[in-house]
Amino acid sequence: MDEQTIEAYSTAASRFAAEWREQPPPTDMYALLERYFTPGGKTADIGCGAGRDVAWLNAHGFPTVGYDAAVGLLAQAEAAYPSLVFKCDTLPALDSIGKEAYDNVLCETVIMHLPPEEVTRACARLAEILRPGGTLYLSWRVTDSASKRDGSGRLYAGFDASRVREGLGDLQFLVDAETVNESSGKRVHRVIARRG
Repeated sequence: MDEQTIEAYSTAASRFAAEWREQPPPTDMYALLERYFTPGGKTADIGCGAGRDVAWLNAHGFPTVGYDAAVGLLAQAEAAYPSLVFKCDTLPALDSIGKEAYDNVLCETVIMHLPPEEVTRACARLAEILRPGGTLYLSWRVTDSASKRDGSGRLYAGFDASRVREGLGDLQFLVDAETVNESSGKRVHRVIARRG
């Protein structure tokens, strides 16, 4: 992950957590997770932020561990959801997660914070932690221009979706489309892919 982005999220974690709590729930994403994820399957939320989606997944029958690179966000998540499990780890390495560890993997609007040259490797790693038959939900904010930083210093990488497809290799694509995220109102590209 981009170190400046991690620092921005950690330093202003309470502000970001409050912003996310004020957004409408991502009911469009949740409907897709209910449709494609394995019920009762061991689940990882990679880039879990303040824990909102980890809480939803656990409440809806997907036992989930949340992972994030920003210790400040993890502190927000642990304070809001003390009974749930959160761990510090970073894309693209995800050193604490073994191969074929999860039935379901959620990675919602995270990979755009990676330098473009890291995107393919990060996607390959996400595919690697899936069990056979496991499902990945992956999305990223679409940036039309070159990579840029916002006012907080967060990196928004500009890259072509072909980098993602290359990283996911022979996974079966169930969804591969651009849309508008109902929660944030931002344009995102969503991929749902299943390991054979």
